Amino acid sequence: MSKSFFDEQQEQSEIKASIVTNYFWAWAKVIMPRARDGRIGYIDLFAGPGRYKDGASSTPLMILERAVGDEKMRNRLVTLFNDKDAGHANSLESAIGLIPGVNTLAHKPQVNNQEVGEEIVKMFEQTNFIPTLCFVDPWGYKGLSLRLINSVLKDWACECVFFFNYNRINMGLSNPFVVEHMNALFGEERAAALRPRLAGLSAGDRELAIVEELAKALIEMGGKYVLPFTFMNKNGTRTTHHLVFVSKHVLGYTIMKEIMAGESSGGSQGVATFRYNPADDRFPLLFSLTRPLDDLVGRLASDFSGQQLTMAQVFERHHVGTPYIKRNYKEALRRLEAKGLVQASPTAADRPSRKGEVTFADDVLVKFP
Repeated sequence: MSKSFFDEQQEQSEIKASIVTNYFWAWAKVIMPRARDGRIGYIDLFAGPGRYKDGASSTPLMILERAVGDEKMRNRLVTLFNDKDAGHANSLESAIGLIPGVNTLAHKPQVNNQEVGEEIVKMFEQTNFIPTLCFVDPWGYKGLSLRLINSVLKDWACECVFFFNYNRINMGLSNPFVVEHMNALFGEERAAALRPRLAGLSAGDRELAIVEELAKALIEMGGKYVLPFTFMNKNGTRTTHHLVFVSKHVLGYTIMKEIMAGESSGGSQGVATFRYNPADDRFPLLFSLTRPLDDLVGRLASDFSGQQLTMAQVFERHHVGTPYIKRNYKEALRRLEAKGLVQASPTAADRPSRKGEVTFADDVLVKFP
């Protein structure tokens, strides 16, 4: 089995698989009714052998096991799995064959044994994809490139989630022997400009610079919405990797944001951190010192001064590029209303309550003074 299967912390592997599979199903429910022939696709280019050391299903099996139990999905899902290691590919194919009811799938899962590189990119660039979610999870960085991501993203309703090994890419940017790989990931000009910038930065600023330049490269390529989820080491002292989502549509971004928020550890005032940090629960005081929801309350009062919008409009116009999800906006507006800083229609007195809390529906009209 691949090194990543053995060395990556099991809990992190489970969270990563949970994010990808939960997003796939939420995305599929939205896309299937809109797809031309109803078909949707799932691609995993570094699929691995199918199971973790303890026998738990990895992402490919989780997708297929759930598809078998869903009548609509059984007839519509088209899957492509790949691993350059022949042993992994054979193991995965065997594991797929053992899934109860797998033969009821209208489209037999395809398992390939290719190295991810120029040939696959060229093939994808020439393919007109059905709506597809592509998962790219390499151990390091070989095979991961802007061209690869764009070769899928170019078609309607196609999106990508990829594994960004921060440790290795951070080192790779200063390694002359892997210039080609770094250029493929960031773009030649961007990588050349980034290298000298990194030399004088602290570890934290270095990470921010690298991730921001990656996001800029993806956005320039056409992936308008980029959302990274951070994984920390077991001591919570440094980043090990990111799971990066790229989409051309705000709806996909909004769905993934909710899912990543649900998998976050730590956080304050109900605002997600968009990271998994094993140390969060051990240092609760540290993470309670920030007041992110209070910041949102202040920003809304300022950013929408003099305007009148529904709660849904406030959310849609404001949340991109922030850590806030819909429930945070509802809570912020409740607080503003309680302080008399906004007027809501219907008023709090005329809206229903749940669990002792006044609701704030999407269509509630908010007037900012």
